[in-house]
Amino acid sequence: MANSRSLTFPTFLHSSREKSKKSMRRENQSSVSKFLLLGLPIQPEQQGLFFVLFLGMYLTTVLGNLLIILLIRLDSRLHTPMYFFLSHLALTDVSFSSVTVPKMLINMHIQDQSILYAGCVTQMYFFIFFGCVDNLLLAVMAYDRYVAVCHPLHYTTIMKEGLCIFLLAGSWLLSCASALSHTLLLDQLSFCADNTIPHFFCDLAALLKLSCSDTSLNDIFIFTVGGLVIILSFIGILVSYGHIGATILRFPSIKGICKALSTCGSHLSVVFLFYGTIVVLYFFPSSSNSNDQEIIVSVMYTVVTPMLNPFIYSLRNRDMKSALGRLFRREIFFSM
Repeated sequence: MANSRSLTFPTFLHSSREKSKKSMRRENQSSVSKFLLLGLPIQPEQQGLFFVLFLGMYLTTVLGNLLIILLIRLDSRLHTPMYFFLSHLALTDVSFSSVTVPKMLINMHIQDQSILYAGCVTQMYFFIFFGCVDNLLLAVMAYDRYVAVCHPLHYTTIMKEGLCIFLLAGSWLLSCASALSHTLLLDQLSFCADNTIPHFFCDLAALLKLSCSDTSLNDIFIFTVGGLVIILSFIGILVSYGHIGATILRFPSIKGICKALSTCGSHLSVVFLFYGTIVVLYFFPSSSNSNDQEIIVSVMYTVVTPMLNPFIYSLRNRDMKSALGRLFRREIFFSM
């Protein structure tokens, strides 16, 4: 009897300690109900000026990309695979910018930098999701240009509606799986006392730095999955344009070369703009003031790039300019 009691008491003591440790871990994890976003590295007296600037840029982004979607929807001449993907790229750009910019503007206007834990995780999910969709769509559009330039006689038979929908759905599903995986892994982490994020949105890397748990699995997942999405997409673009370049060099006339380049010029400009910011951010990090540089580069691909895309595709694309002219002439005709 004495032996059973002597065995029971240490077991009870051990289990009570385990329960107390688990409850402390739950308290630590639930103690962070919200985060503080430090925002852009600007002086308080400059907040009003930058608020007006970013509000104008955001409205330009929304209106410009919605105009592209409207033109492609209304003009039957633009019902081709290239413009099908472009309309979804425009929708993705609007969504990608809307994930971060409105919250940043609200924080700048009301001087409230807080964001709830659930809101922060949701913002991070959609930021990763639309970033991946943007990345994959650029690769899909590069393949479309490859087929158009290298196999023009078989373009309509290769780029059928079924293949276009499959490529688009694949981009969305892969992006959803990637973003969901990052979100579920983040949800397993504990956050302790420090809840200040030195950024204007809930960046995954910044959130991992705040965690008091082991983030090695998260880091490995970022390196493998994130690297695969970016690198494989970029390789796909390079291979597509490598074949396009080899085909263009075989054209007998300058007119044929110019025509081939005109079909790829807009897409190439967007690719350089998108991947240029990624290269600056990850391959040329600054030793001093690296956080401020990261924020500036983040502004480039969350605010500036989505705003410039409509101008690139409308000013450098003859079909889009013609569709815009037809739309304005039709509106003037009906108004008269």
